[in-house]
Amino acid sequence: MNSHQKNYNKLEKWKKSKKTIVFTNGCFDLLHKGHINLLSVASKYGDKLIVGINSDESVKKIKGDNRPIEDQKTRKKNLLKLKYVDDVYVFEESTPLKIIKSICPDVLVKGADYTVNEIIGAKFVLGNGGKVRTVPLTPGYSTTKSIEKMAK
Repeated sequence: MNSHQKNYNKLEKWKKSKKTIVFTNGCFDLLHKGHINLLSVASKYGDKLIVGINSDESVKKIKGDNRPIEDQKTRKKNLLKLKYVDDVYVFEESTPLKIIKSICPDVLVKGADYTVNEIIGAKFVLGNGGKVRTVPLTPGYSTTKSIEKMAK
């Protein structure tokens, strides 16, 4: 059984037992306080938090050839160690729309640097009776800033 099948078996079990499924996504390269805050808040919007992470190739396309710093296996493993995170899905595409449609979460969460109209999948989730939430950013924390600091 491959990891995607395991993910979906777990998801089906949660849906059958009427768990509220929350989804958020990002690169989550070099976990920092801002990421932890987003995940902590997102987990409070439901029973199970699924995090979608961009594959290594997808991160390269979005962030450039020097990223990700940590490979997708490491990023996934680090996220799964957090008490807030119930599952992690890796997606190859540049946006998480395909995975959002396959999960059909009850709540979609992103950082407040996005408006609801800008959030990929918001229209789909709202159209299926779900909710979209934004979480205020933690000032001063970003992976790009962390990398710049380390480079100095």
